[in-house]
Amino acid sequence: MKTDQGLQSVSRLALVTLSLLLFCGAAGASGGGHGPVPRAAAEKVSPLLLARARTAAGGERVTVIVGFEGRATSRLDSLLGNLGGRVVRDFRRLRTRVVSLPARAVEALAADEGVRFVAPDGAVRALGHVSTTTGAEAARQQTQTILNLLTTTTTTDGAGVGIAVLDSGVDRQHAAFLNSLGLSRVTHSRDFTGEGRTDDPYGHGTHVASAAAGGAQYNNGAYSGVAPRADIVNLRVLDSQGNGTVSGLLTAIDWLLAYGRSYNVRVVNISLGAQATDSYQLDPLCLAVRELVNAGFVVVGAAGNEGRDGQGNKVYGQIHAPGNDPSVITVGASNSYGTDTRADDVVTTFSSRGPTRSYWTDAGGARHYDNLVKPDLVAPGNRVVWAAARGNNLLASHPELDAGVSAQADRRMMFLSGTSMATPLAAGAAALLLQANPTLTPNLVKALLMYTAQPLAGFNMFEQGAGQLNVEGAIRLARLVRPDLTELTPLGAPLLTSAEPPAPQTAIAGHAFSWARGAIVNRTHVSGLALITKYQRVYATGRLLGDGLVETDSTHELNPALLTGDVGVGEAILTSDGAALGSGSFFLPVGLLLGDGILIGDGILIGDGILIGDGIIIGDDPPAE
Repeated sequence: MKTDQGLQSVSRLALVTLSLLLFCGAAGASGGGHGPVPRAAAEKVSPLLLARARTAAGGERVTVIVGFEGRATSRLDSLLGNLGGRVVRDFRRLRTRVVSLPARAVEALAADEGVRFVAPDGAVRALGHVSTTTGAEAARQQTQTILNLLTTTTTTDGAGVGIAVLDSGVDRQHAAFLNSLGLSRVTHSRDFTGEGRTDDPYGHGTHVASAAAGGAQYNNGAYSGVAPRADIVNLRVLDSQGNGTVSGLLTAIDWLLAYGRSYNVRVVNISLGAQATDSYQLDPLCLAVRELVNAGFVVVGAAGNEGRDGQGNKVYGQIHAPGNDPSVITVGASNSYGTDTRADDVVTTFSSRGPTRSYWTDAGGARHYDNLVKPDLVAPGNRVVWAAARGNNLLASHPELDAGVSAQADRRMMFLSGTSMATPLAAGAAALLLQANPTLTPNLVKALLMYTAQPLAGFNMFEQGAGQLNVEGAIRLARLVRPDLTELTPLGAPLLTSAEPPAPQTAIAGHAFSWARGAIVNRTHVSGLALITKYQRVYATGRLLGDGLVETDSTHELNPALLTGDVGVGEAILTSDGAALGSGSFFLPVGLLLGDGILIGDGILIGDGILIGDGIIIGDDPPAE
């Protein structure tokens, strides 16, 4: 951020202090966002929808998404009829409906005790040499010693694991998706846009899918994805212009809950986003992806491309939904500068930074912000080269995106930049972990990816989370996790099959780096060897990693029923020195993210940028850096 000379001389701590003085009087308008979800009628309605409902003309109707505490009952059906509403779609597995009703009836509907939330049916949009630099190449051929006697080489390439790509479609006959027999690895396609097609006229989804699982059958494997033999399930939720709706995305998620396992789907990639206004505790998209994670699917989502404003200033607080949910592996974008070595890697300026600024509003009109630390990690996402769908609109409108790899329509490649492109690299990595150890839970996959990530020196946790994706380290660690872990495994039991944990370093293209050795959790981070040597009960399906902490308005401590006492808890957001996650220079005290009365407000300086407020608009993929 550009500042005048006076501000340049002020320390980060002084800026925070100044912020507190400026916003102490507005403390009632901010809050921690933790604790139970409020149940008063107005508190169950999206703030923007509530404002519209209270000012609507008499005959104005709205289409909303309604969540229920359980199944919708005949009593709720009668209430809806009495209010002049009608059901447009019913997602039984999500306990959610899309409903059309008079705007003025929204609050009356929310007042029913059987209603969890009422939210608008908003828009979702696309956001948006890598094989070697992520560590995927090293991970595919790893030497493993069994019982200290037999040495064997194991190939990890995603075979047998399905990745669901919720995007603009996939060109299933592109060479990137053909196996050695010339058959497509796109095992199923469905359209949820209403356009009646499952190809990719926009061009975003094919690019994303090939980053996760592009094959090595052409161009000598130069543009192989992270998991080149994984299967792809193509769920088209964005139309020919890259636009979609929350209800369309919910339809795809509901389908996955019913049929995903039939196609071996273990990983769900969501390289798109919606306006992140409502707290993750009330947002229908966040609640839906939580259902996926609780059902055993790993969900990977893009952080967003709102890391700078129109003047080029660094901004904070622009993570979008569903990346603002704590169950999602939220991925930001790094820049590898087109080299295999990771010595020069940085976080891109466009990658959205935390904290999450989604919120709920109490009966008195005060806002309570979630303020979670996001993203969870970063991966290369600047001018990356992946498959170009035949005849796609992005390439037709911007011919300069053609990477010049081939003139054949089914072999063309294109450049794109964005967290959309970084996200499938993490999704492909998750598929490799699940191939290496099919018993891993979504929480363990998330923890292993963060624990082995490479902290990038000079970037804080709001920018990079735990660090940059390190597939080699994550696979090496995943292979050692016991396959017999269950929800009944005692807290503190051995997590690994090996008595000795792996060395916490990785070397790629001649550059060695240390692992993060920790994880981003809620509003702070946790660290320590116990995270990988002892079973932590937060790794069980149906929990969140953040359940291992007990938070108050000013402090947090370990939950002794879910985390062992030798796990360290961070007290500050740090700017990394390139070593472990918990080392580096002070950036912001965690207490500012926790409690009412001391929260940082929108538009203030928090060290080196501006904290941006509520109601962001998700834009197109950013320009290349």
